[in-house]
Amino acid sequence: MYFAALLARTEDGWEASDTELDDVETLSDLTDLAQEASVDEDTVLVYIEQEDAWFGILRVDGEEDPRIYVSDASAAARSSYGEILLTDELLGREPGAEDEIAALEELVDLDGTEDGDPDEAARPASPAGTAADRQAHPPSHPDSDSDSDPDAGTDPDAVPAGPIGELGILADFGVSEKDLLTLRTDALTEIADALGAAEVLEAVR
Repeated sequence: MYFAALLARTEDGWEASDTELDDVETLSDLTDLAQEASVDEDTVLVYIEQEDAWFGILRVDGEEDPRIYVSDASAAARSSYGEILLTDELLGREPGAEDEIAALEELVDLDGTEDGDPDEAARPASPAGTAADRQAHPPSHPDSDSDSDPDAGTDPDAVPAGPIGELGILADFGVSEKDLLTLRTDALTEIADALGAAEVLEAVR
């Protein structure tokens, strides 16, 4: 189950509203949603929670770039809404790198040989191969470097477990980095308490 809420700061305090994410497909969509709720380009917070799994905060201050915090990146990566927040920049990836790798793998087999390679088909079968073949393709050994290397086989694009993003996203509102890291379930209640927005939030939950 998901829950999303929007908190917009005004000169009279915070205004809260529950938020439908049905039409939100990208980070730009979510940022636009926040900016539309902004009063005089003041701070808007969008809170997204998947019950007992993860929560995320998007902060928008006027026309500045959005700031993001996600409590558990690996859990959020399994969620369509979590994927919106987990940008390439947040994960430290080159933009579009994952798509480029997938496209290359469709064109070329993992062993580097294109499908239907005529050289492979024309090569005569030999149980031992020629001496030149044995020299060019020495047999593998169980204690090779790939097996002894602790980093071998790790995926550089794997999403890390645990929190990711800007830990100081709410520091100026009284929620320190340490406080943010201790929040787990129903984090919005504690955030709203720190902001002084508990009453207005309760009215929309």
